[in-house]
Amino acid sequence: MFTIAQLTEFLGWAIIINVAYLALASLILIMMKGSISVMHSKLFDLDEKKIAPMYFSFISNYKVVTMAFFAAPYIALKIMGN
Repeated sequence: MFTIAQLTEFLGWAIIINVAYLALASLILIMMKGSISVMHSKLFDLDEKKIAPMYFSFISNYKVVTMAFFAAPYIALKIMGN
């Protein structure tokens, strides 16, 4: 199956990919919030005022999932000594 070292490496790369995506999504939302809000309000027939909390919820939930399912197991495996 997988060794502990392979699992640790996998989780490490998964953290890098997820944090990079989180940073990119955050930057895009910060820099292009107006145009993205308009686009999403038209696409999904939503009120523009309701979209900002949805963005915040998405970013915060993604961060929690990344920490719980990737960072915490990675740190635990690193503490265990590989």
